[in-house]
Amino acid sequence: MAIYIVRVSTGSFLGVVSWDNISISLLGTEGESLPLKLGNFGKDFNQGVVSKKKSDSDLIPNSLSLQPKSSSLNPDAWFCQELQLISPKNPPLHFPCYQWLEGTESLVLREGADALFLVPNTHPLIFSLSHRHLHVCYKYGAWNGPVIFFPIFIFSVARWSEYFPGLPHCLDAKNLKEKFVFLSNIRKPLELGFLGRLGSNFDVIYLSEYVAEHWQDDEFFASQFLNGLNPVLIQCCHSLPDNFPVTNNMVAPLLGPGTSLQEELEGSLYLVDHSLLSGLSPGLIDGRPQYVAAPMTLLHQKPDGGPLLPIAIQLNQTPGPNNPIFLPSDSEEDWLLAKTWVRNSEFLVHEMVTHLLCTHFISEVFAIATMRQLPMCHPVFKLLIPHFHFTFHINTIGRTDLFKPGGLIDKSTALGHLGCLELVARGMKILTYRSLCLPHNLADRGVQGLANYHYRDDGLQIWDAVERFVSNIIDIYYPEDRSVSQDSELQAWVQEIFMEGFLGQECSGIPTCLETLQDLVQFLTMIIFNSSAQHAAVNSGQRLLGTYPEVHFTEEAPKQSIAAFQSRLVQISQDIQERNKGLDLPYTYLDPLHIENSVAI
Repeated sequence: MAIYIVRVSTGSFLGVVSWDNISISLLGTEGESLPLKLGNFGKDFNQGVVSKKKSDSDLIPNSLSLQPKSSSLNPDAWFCQELQLISPKNPPLHFPCYQWLEGTESLVLREGADALFLVPNTHPLIFSLSHRHLHVCYKYGAWNGPVIFFPIFIFSVARWSEYFPGLPHCLDAKNLKEKFVFLSNIRKPLELGFLGRLGSNFDVIYLSEYVAEHWQDDEFFASQFLNGLNPVLIQCCHSLPDNFPVTNNMVAPLLGPGTSLQEELEGSLYLVDHSLLSGLSPGLIDGRPQYVAAPMTLLHQKPDGGPLLPIAIQLNQTPGPNNPIFLPSDSEEDWLLAKTWVRNSEFLVHEMVTHLLCTHFISEVFAIATMRQLPMCHPVFKLLIPHFHFTFHINTIGRTDLFKPGGLIDKSTALGHLGCLELVARGMKILTYRSLCLPHNLADRGVQGLANYHYRDDGLQIWDAVERFVSNIIDIYYPEDRSVSQDSELQAWVQEIFMEGFLGQECSGIPTCLETLQDLVQFLTMIIFNSSAQHAAVNSGQRLLGTYPEVHFTEEAPKQSIAAFQSRLVQISQDIQERNKGLDLPYTYLDPLHIENSVAI
């Protein structure tokens, strides 16, 4: 008969204590031990408290079963941080939890180092319950640690839902018992980090002053396609689209002496095409229909690496007398208005496709599939879970508030909420796996030689750092390609992403299975990059990339990989800051100091 000490750690923030009875059973290949009640009479599991209980068992445990049982008419929840089994003869066994228990359904935790479930060689109870960690009520607000201001989502099981035809499926918010409960107190600014940023508004003032001074300049206009909030549309132009009939006579004075339009098409011309907007029905503001342009912009950069400059703009996709090509040689007012309409279209595509679809909605897909298909001890779950903090919250709030009839989008955009959703659906039709993988995206757009493209340069450094980190973690748990292809949990996970997130569209190139180590590393790198760095490049940040406040990885090897990853990010940040010293307008969006760990805002 072995004696185990059960060490129970409770979260250290508000609302974690519970009146409910919690019992624990040890699970192993031989079966299940008798339940052991944790806690005592009254309010147990106080904030930050570590309590201990003894358990006698002949089992060699590799899993724990937690069994909540309400002790009152008004059941409450308990946030379990971690459990440990301590034996006099063996090293401690770690069972990371980091979730709320409420209700009566059991939660099974597999041991932290017992990560992969290649063959169901354990007790049938473990096999049947290993994926049911979502069948416990989650209070997601506190999932992010000691944050006090948050919505609380409590639900029984994550289900997929279709929000709008053609969009990635999302969390079924109809099952949420509590949609939006916000807790706020004096700790809010502390927890969100505002007090540590006193004085940072001076950078914002400098940026605003720079924009106010240069917003009409062609060079600044063009630079926004490189290092603004939507740096993913510009592509090298080797042949003009048939519906953009720019001639040599139009642009020859802008190209310089001794060259021609045809010669510059060999690698010095770039195109930004907002054709996704063509034909969308405009919305109404104050009862008046709005105008939606679908422009094409031709830009030129001399081979010596001079500034990128716009040389022609057409505001709609069908050429004709009512759709002229605007040139810098036109009147100052006409040229400025043409550029302004381009910026208006850029806003719509940026907000609805680059930002909302390709970071928010896609990250939610990864989060739901991860929490439905992977047990908490799985290395992929541990690797990805920090990058999903608050993604459910912000997306559900956005769908409920921003896209409602008469909401902010109806009041402030030319498309209205229905037109914007249709734009997202159009973006979904052309979204591909390659477009989500930065190195492939850049290669497909032909922008490797484009000068002063800081988004590209900084993004590739971040991609490389994430890829090395992911590779180091994966090598710990997957010794060969076969271990990837035989991981049934992993294969179910990627299949669900393909079917629910990318709607089973084979043209997307999203894999339906992962066969090799390289397949897995690239797929995970893509998820982390788009849930952190890419979102930072097109939005703003809260928790820094590389932050792992919850200890999901309990072994020493992955902890060393995390430390190496964090060190690499520090070096990248220093390199970027040194580069920025020589720029009139520093590019900081992909400085790791400004990259949040998840899509949280």
